[in-house]
Amino acid sequence: MTPHLTARLRLWALVSLTLLLAACATPQADLTPSVRNELPKPWAAPAATASEVPPATAIAATPTVQASDLLEDALQPGQKVDLAAPESQADLWSRVRQGFAMPDLDDAWVQKAEGYYSARPDYVERMMSRGQRYLFHIVEEVQRRGLPTELALLPFIESAFVTTAQSRVKATGMWQFMPATGRDFALKQNIFRDDRRDVLESTRAALDYLERLYKQFGDWHLALAAYNWGQGNVAKALARNEKLKRPTDYASLKMPDETRYYVPKLQAIKNIVLDAERFGLALPSVANHPYFLSVKLERDIDVELAAQFAGLSVEEFSLFNPQSNKPVILAAASPRVLLPYDQAGIFARNLAEHQGQLASWTAWVVPKTMSTADAAKRFGLTEARLRELNQIPPKMLVRAGSTLLVPRDAKDADDVAEAIAESARLNLTPDQPPLRKLALKAGKADTVASVATRYKVSPQQVASWNKVGVKARFKPGQTVVVYAAPPAKAGKPEQLAQAAPKPARR
Repeated sequence: MTPHLTARLRLWALVSLTLLLAACATPQADLTPSVRNELPKPWAAPAATASEVPPATAIAATPTVQASDLLEDALQPGQKVDLAAPESQADLWSRVRQGFAMPDLDDAWVQKAEGYYSARPDYVERMMSRGQRYLFHIVEEVQRRGLPTELALLPFIESAFVTTAQSRVKATGMWQFMPATGRDFALKQNIFRDDRRDVLESTRAALDYLERLYKQFGDWHLALAAYNWGQGNVAKALARNEKLKRPTDYASLKMPDETRYYVPKLQAIKNIVLDAERFGLALPSVANHPYFLSVKLERDIDVELAAQFAGLSVEEFSLFNPQSNKPVILAAASPRVLLPYDQAGIFARNLAEHQGQLASWTAWVVPKTMSTADAAKRFGLTEARLRELNQIPPKMLVRAGSTLLVPRDAKDADDVAEAIAESARLNLTPDQPPLRKLALKAGKADTVASVATRYKVSPQQVASWNKVGVKARFKPGQTVVVYAAPPAKAGKPEQLAQAAPKPARR
């Protein structure tokens, strides 16, 4: 079989798989108007001509498993996804309700949260509409671990299911991870991606963290308080109450109002899920099957092109793949994208049909410390454009070993190596003349403070350079080391006393 025929057969298998997925997908007529309006419109790709259709015998001999392997449920790899199965047509909210296992709270804080949500039906509707994209996958993972399904509601109060949300203290993503905590739970953060925004990775990390906290405190309310306030703070609050022989439950601990309100807000969301009508609210219908598929990537691809292949805008594509920091997805670090069912099949078909380069951007490791102007010149960019692409402030040098996003040469077919994709960093240094070491002779009245003032450096620096105390006095003629801008003319060692201003006559 010729390579050309093999490619055609693989394309035919992908088209067949796409048609099968479209046939079993949830009909748009069955969706609520708000959900139907959010569904993206498929991009019409060219249909295969009659001459491209292979004979039936050839189709049977083609290893179609290669095509089907591109599409799968990320939580159940290798298993057939059947949207027509009876369990797939069930209401996911019923499954969530049946999994509730945390003790209820009922106090003024809960009533305050219930009042807040009841007074904002539009906000609740938007929040619920966003959540339905991700809720099945979170519930699936929560129940796979045997955890209470209240945890699946936590993103409602953390981020309102906004995957790109960032707090004032730089907590990021649907589950609001701080940078250090994210790294503790293997959420990669570099110039190309931030896994704190990744739908599946952040969910995995959040549940890992919550399980650890529950193991430490043995109580879900305390575990949730620790998720919000920090496990060290909760441990101290518990120790304080134990010392005072006071109760150690959530309601009895002294904590900031934000944390005091945290679990009551979750309780309010739980109460809404149990009986939305009681609060004058309505829950959107959420089917008990995956909203999106995982589509494997084997090559680097531009975000814009990937969105086009899926028939989505870049904004819609980013709802499912918000972890990208740059306009290119590096396959070595992000070997899959998430897409709604219909769009996943369309993406696979258009990817197979595409001829030519997939990525117009690549990573370049800076060989030596250089200016942004010099780096830009190498790739035919303006300095402003290079700084914009890489978020480099003015008057900064790019240090050796840094990684920059640059245009990919049309002849360069190599994808970015895994080592670079996983650890790319940008290190900058101020663009200013280098300081030179000056060996100077001290005058009669020179001290650490006077030398620091004269050369516009700190006394601590002068003391460190000369291994003396901050209040030390130099002996006349003593060699004093200063790191400063070089003098206008080189010559013999300068006398510090000569450079010092003469005292005014009284």
